[in-house]
Amino acid sequence: MRRILIIQTAFLGDVVLATAMLENLHVAYPSAQLDILVRGGAQELFIDHPYIHTVHVWDKKKNKYQHLFQIIKTIRGIKYDVVINVQRYLATGIITVLSGAAKTIGFDKNPLSFLFSETVKHAFGTAAHAAGRSAEPDSSTSSIHETSRNHALLASLTTAPVAKPALYPSAANFAAVQKWQAAPYICMSPGSVWETKKMPAKNWIQLINAVPNNYTIYLMGAPNEKALCAEILSGSSRGDVFTIAGQLNLLEAAALIKGARLNYVNDSAPMHLASATNAPVAAIYCSTIPAFGYGPLSDTQFIVETLEPLPCKPCGLHGKKVCPLGHFNCGHTITTPQLLAPLSLI
Repeated sequence: MRRILIIQTAFLGDVVLATAMLENLHVAYPSAQLDILVRGGAQELFIDHPYIHTVHVWDKKKNKYQHLFQIIKTIRGIKYDVVINVQRYLATGIITVLSGAAKTIGFDKNPLSFLFSETVKHAFGTAAHAAGRSAEPDSSTSSIHETSRNHALLASLTTAPVAKPALYPSAANFAAVQKWQAAPYICMSPGSVWETKKMPAKNWIQLINAVPNNYTIYLMGAPNEKALCAEILSGSSRGDVFTIAGQLNLLEAAALIKGARLNYVNDSAPMHLASATNAPVAAIYCSTIPAFGYGPLSDTQFIVETLEPLPCKPCGLHGKKVCPLGHFNCGHTITTPQLLAPLSLI
């Protein structure tokens, strides 16, 4: 087993969770070349990663399909022993089938799975969940964590238990955030790709105003979340609140998250950054639920979601651009006492 490729070109959080597979594969095959294929932007996660040899990057925003064929040509030239496809979409199925690898492994829901060497059943949730309708979680399937689902792809390669995801910020990354670590601090990441995963700004403002004054608060996010963080900052009435959205790369963000007293995050990528650094986290769920299998994995973790019995929650496996019913009660009804409770327990 000389060369192994993992394909995960989904969003940032999914890539972070796939790093658990790297941990297992490195232990099982310490001398193997481990490579990964990710979408543009996610390659930052693997700068100086101790187990990764090559990061292949598929730029989906510019000349998407032209670049796809370039990626396939590159991968075929490397002659991998094993290609493991974590995704269930046609394009990654094409990459897998045309890779030329001796062994190809993927989920049965991939349209080209019948051409893989090995297929694994993708256990997610009930049919109602998959259709995006409201339904009670099926504890036999939907409670399986994504890292366990992915680990099933390694069944023929290792018998080790599921590893935790892991990132490796460098000494330079830690040094870059030291200036913000002079006093105890809390990180808050109010953004998300999906609107219905984002707790409303007013809830964040109320939380900030209620946090004890002995903590500094940092509002974090991607460059496109600067406006959201600025809105929240302008609505707060306490001191020692700063927005640093857009000022950190991904590994610097992970380094700052690791040292926080507590990280408040939505069901989004920063939650997985906390898991990958074993940082204390309060994960806030609006339209989604932890039972879908994307919950926090940190040793110190808290789940915060509405206490209202909303028949419309969850409204789908992923977030949506807007609340389908127009009220977004799954977000608005989360209370400040609920949010403060984790802080009092650490």
